[in-house]
Amino acid sequence: MGKAKHQGRAGRVEEGDCVELMRGLPERSVDMIFADPPYNLQLGGELHRPNNSRVDGVEDNWDKFDDLAAYDSFTRDWLSAARQALSDDGTIWVIGSYHNIFRVGAILQDLGFWILNDVVWRKSNPMPNFRGRRFTNAHETLIWASKSADSKYVFNYSSMKALNDDLQMRSDWLIPICGGGERLRDESGRKAHSTQKPEALLHRVIMAASKPGQVVLDPFLGSGTTAAVAKRLGRAWIGFERETSYAAIARERIERVEPLEDESLLEISEKREQPRIPFGWLVERGLLQPGAMLYGPGRRWTAKVRPDGTLISSSGPGNHRGSIHQVGAAVQGAPACNGWTFWHLDVKGKAVPIDVLRQKLRAELF
Repeated sequence: MGKAKHQGRAGRVEEGDCVELMRGLPERSVDMIFADPPYNLQLGGELHRPNNSRVDGVEDNWDKFDDLAAYDSFTRDWLSAARQALSDDGTIWVIGSYHNIFRVGAILQDLGFWILNDVVWRKSNPMPNFRGRRFTNAHETLIWASKSADSKYVFNYSSMKALNDDLQMRSDWLIPICGGGERLRDESGRKAHSTQKPEALLHRVIMAASKPGQVVLDPFLGSGTTAAVAKRLGRAWIGFERETSYAAIARERIERVEPLEDESLLEISEKREQPRIPFGWLVERGLLQPGAMLYGPGRRWTAKVRPDGTLISSSGPGNHRGSIHQVGAAVQGAPACNGWTFWHLDVKGKAVPIDVLRQKLRAELF
């Protein structure tokens, strides 16, 4: 969905039951959902540190259910409503812990969602296990799922690679828990919300699976992290929250967020979405002349351009003819090759990849 379609409803916080509110949305009107539902932690009494100080954990009534059957029913209800609101090519992210995420995953599959990844959020500063009876619980799990196996979902691969210092992003994310100045607190200094998520986590999720102007929905808005990050990143957003006190905190927080003024900085261009330019077009249009010599890295391999846009090379074992990719692979004895980045031209003594010519032609044509 394009940006223009969502203008006029850039963002709103609504109070009430998320199931009813999601059912009230137009069908297939949401592009991405991030859900941080109750975990049903099933805590037995208060937890204290070795010095007998009380741990400020999750003891809220909204996280308590009578039994697992009640939790499963709740999960099925909200996921069904979310599925109705989600576009056919939309995706949903659900975060949880070992207490609930496996039940959530099974219900997601039962409802027809297609799981794309499970992402492990490794906490660089987790809370210790004070009783010393289990491993320190140092991660949470996010399930990323499309509406169906046939969904043409958004994945901004290049952006994720850029965020990771030009390395392919892995499914284990090392991010600190929310703390310091980011942690919202009430007048007494206590946490305003017991499960506030770090903005860095939502930044990565929203950057990965949505485009500027698309609608991001958080059915369990809490302190408003999802909406705050979505607003900053130029996404439209909707937040549902049952607790009036949390909704007020979220509204105040979101109001303080300044969206990025230069919208050109938000543009995302994935290589697979760019118009295809055959190598032969460079020859047809005179950007490369038949007989031009191309060089591999370090000038270890050479090939000549033929009038039909194929290459011929005697580098390596034997003679090779074929596409820029086939000949690039053959001279190296490799199973595959990206000829656009492998082959170079000599321009005043400097090696220039032929991809530069492709980008030039693409800019002229499109």
